Amino acid sequence: MDKAPEAPNTVFRWPVRIRFIDTDASGRIHYTAMFRYFETAEIEFFRHIGVLYEHPGVSFPRVHVECDYRGAIRHDDLLTIEVSVGRIGRSSVQLKFRATKEEIEAASGNVVIASLDRQTQRATALPENVRAKLLPYLSGGE
Repeated sequence: MDKAPEAPNTVFRWPVRIRFIDTDASGRIHYTAMFRYFETAEIEFFRHIGVLYEHPGVSFPRVHVECDYRGAIRHDDLLTIEVSVGRIGRSSVQLKFRATKEEIEAASGNVVIASLDRQTQRATALPENVRAKLLPYLSGGE
């Protein structure tokens, strides 16, 4: 009996430890710092799937970001940042982030990245090779 193929891994995980410089006077992570941790996980995710930010004729600006905190995140906490794809549009992609501490969700958020023609500075279709590499991580969206 042949074994059924495994479903694609729709989540990329990146471990990270919170730096002291990213905390505020309350001893918790500064609200803006979580975006740097999301960005680091995003960069590693794109490296993992073979997508480079330097794409001929196209740039990928962030056009929307959000983060919700669900628990305290402090200096030296070890987080796992999960990255998945929430939605792939014609000219944009939504990345979803989930930060867990000891397997409990501490923060979540998302980032919308547009595909922009470098010359015209207008939206353009996501390159097909980028779309194909993102599809296995599509989580179904919201």
